[in-house]
Amino acid sequence: QVQLVESGGGLVQAGGSLRLSCAASGPYTMGWFRQAPGKEREFVAAVSRIGGGTYYADYVKGRFTMSRDNAKNTVYLQMNSLKPEDTAVYYCAAGRKWPSNEPGTFDYWGQGTQVTVSS
Repeated sequence: QVQLVESGGGLVQAGGSLRLSCAASGPYTMGWFRQAPGKEREFVAAVSRIGGGTYYADYVKGRFTMSRDNAKNTVYLQMNSLKPEDTAVYYCAAGRKWPSNEPGTFDYWGQGTQVTVSS
C-alpha cells in the first residue's frame, strides 16, 4: 500500500503560519483534507501529479499554497493567515482523479497532523 506521513502541525496564534509536509508522495493527485471535532472531513487543496496544477477550497484560497517536490517525494501545504476555524486534523491523501475535491476519490490517507489555531 501507499503510505503517507504528515508532519508540521502544531499550535499557532491566529494570523500565524505553518507548513505541513507529506512524505511518500507518488504518481498521484495529492490532496490535503481536514477534519475538526464533530465535523465532516473537508477538502483543502490538491496538486496534480507533476505539480502543474493546483486546486483550493474557497475558504483557504489566497491563504494556503500547495506544492510538490517529486524528487523529494514530498508535498507541502503552506498555511498563512491562519484562523481559529482552520483548527483540525490535516490529512494527506493520494488519488487518481484530477481535479477532484471529493474524499471518496482519494485512495490512500495518512494518519493526520493536528493544527490548532488559537485566538
